[in-house]
Amino acid sequence: MPTASRISSVDHDGLAFDVRDTGPQDGEVVVLLHGFPQTGASWAEVASLLNERGYRTIVPDQRGYSRCARPKGRFAYRSSRLVADTAAVIRAAGGGPVHLAGHDWGANAAWATAARHPELVRSLTTVSVPHAGAFARAMLTSDQLVRSYYMFFFHLPWLPEFAIRRWPRLLDRTLAGTGMTPAQIAAVHREIVHGGALTGGLNWYRAMFLVSPASLRARVPARTTHVWSDGDQALSRRSAELAGQYVDGEYRLEILPGVSHWIPEEAPERLAEIIDRTAGH
Repeated sequence: MPTASRISSVDHDGLAFDVRDTGPQDGEVVVLLHGFPQTGASWAEVASLLNERGYRTIVPDQRGYSRCARPKGRFAYRSSRLVADTAAVIRAAGGGPVHLAGHDWGANAAWATAARHPELVRSLTTVSVPHAGAFARAMLTSDQLVRSYYMFFFHLPWLPEFAIRRWPRLLDRTLAGTGMTPAQIAAVHREIVHGGALTGGLNWYRAMFLVSPASLRARVPARTTHVWSDGDQALSRRSAELAGQYVDGEYRLEILPGVSHWIPEEAPERLAEIIDRTAGH
């Protein structure tokens, strides 16, 4: 059951996570997880649309992004810690089960949470990033490895931060090339680069190989929809097509034509509809 009071912060693992809590307080809870290089603000339009449909939305700024949740070192960003953070947010919102959705790295955390804590997740909507096992297989069977070149650069210590701060216009051109609008790019500079969240966000990449082989095989029992857009330069269609092989519950793949990687902001109405349908409404 949802908590009776609003949540503005969740304490976990010695950290404090900033949370946006909107919509009817007695509504079914939807937890929305953001990716890189964004904060929970990237879900604002989707959250508003879900609130209109009667859902209460809980949107945390994740580890590395919240002002008081920026531990040092890549080991603090391994998958087990990200899953524990998500579970703590769900329990603070009433203990679940909730409808869980994530975009980009938030999708990665959502997949892992739904597999490791099925009792907390009623339905799962993953956006752009597939199950970790599907992603790994796509690296070997498609052009996914080429698409992921930037991940290996981000994995390096200190150099990505130096390059982003030294050549901000290069960052702007790169993000614009992925489909980001000028307003979104300005938010990246304001919230991430100048907001102190850059190293924390990059540490998700630096910890990406700190996973167990079992996590690549973990299965999800919840009703699941994976959303992929054909304008996504970072994720291949093959990775999206493989995602369903890791779901035991009812599953659907949604492909959005003509949409870039930034689905929550570019297609909020369609995404809110998909989350609502996945929730069983």
